[in-house]
Amino acid sequence: MKTDRAASPRVTKETPMQRINSDEARSIMLLIVTIGVVGVVIVTAREILAPVCFALVVGIVASPLADRLSGFGVPRSAIAGALLVLTSGILVFSFLLLEPLLATMATRLPEIRTEIESWVQQASGLMRGIEDISKEIEDAVGSNGAEAESPKLPTVMDAIWLAPGLGASVLIFAGTLFFFVLTRADLYNSAGRFSATLFKADRAVARYFLAVTIVNLGLGIATALVMTIIGMKHAMLWGLAASVLNYILYLGPMTLIASLLIAGIVQFSGAYALLPAFCFLCLNLVEAQFVTPAVVGQRLQINPLAVFLAIVLGLWLWGPVGAIVAIPVALWLAVLLQVQFH
Repeated sequence: MKTDRAASPRVTKETPMQRINSDEARSIMLLIVTIGVVGVVIVTAREILAPVCFALVVGIVASPLADRLSGFGVPRSAIAGALLVLTSGILVFSFLLLEPLLATMATRLPEIRTEIESWVQQASGLMRGIEDISKEIEDAVGSNGAEAESPKLPTVMDAIWLAPGLGASVLIFAGTLFFFVLTRADLYNSAGRFSATLFKADRAVARYFLAVTIVNLGLGIATALVMTIIGMKHAMLWGLAASVLNYILYLGPMTLIASLLIAGIVQFSGAYALLPAFCFLCLNLVEAQFVTPAVVGQRLQINPLAVFLAIVLGLWLWGPVGAIVAIPVALWLAVLLQVQFH
């Protein structure tokens, strides 16, 4: 009898703690698989999701204005159409204003090469190192021999090839923005008990971006004034660029500082060429450390590491559009979770 009892298999009963641990493991594995699938979909469908997400962000930011106009009896279709026309006009107007600045910088790349060569020659006394650096600079700007060629501008054929993709993105953006503004209230109301949370998240993000827009406009005006005082060409356009790029935290100001450094090298000589970039750096530091905290306060602030990673992830997934929408999406999700779980 003792031998039979030892040979029989032992059946161990699963404890409640083991059952909880196994459920947690399954949940974690399901979450990992879901994140992987969502990531693949986001990367694969970037041509569709990027304009859709951009349109949703614009609709959320403009939601308080749309709600107020709707309260005054303005039809939702008229509000959606007016917002679409206004947004499209702002984007086109900004591009038309910045296009001369970009074209001027592109046509002056040979001058930038020459100026950088002279700086390298002054800073280094080794002829061999100067020749190597000069060759790298010439290759970077596409020069052949002693004379550098102007960068090749897009041809009509290039524009024709680009037009279908650009046109599709514009149509996706326009359609998403129009129908989201038109049906936003119905969509949120259909979410049941989550509808109030969605409306609250929209209002909070919209208030935040109104404050940020005021700060960015002030930064743009200050940048234009400073660039005018130091004698920079296209001072108004630099102010506009400062206002727009400041929406992209960290990367936007860094991009403008690099652009001002290049423009300073083209326009000025010696140490004075560093002045435009240095002036904007000072303005940006004052704005980031004093003005923005005073205007925005502590509302809707999220971890700086999370902000930076969101921008990098958005830039990697969807390019410049992803960098622009990264902060609004992160803020919206943060407010949504905060309201939901508190």
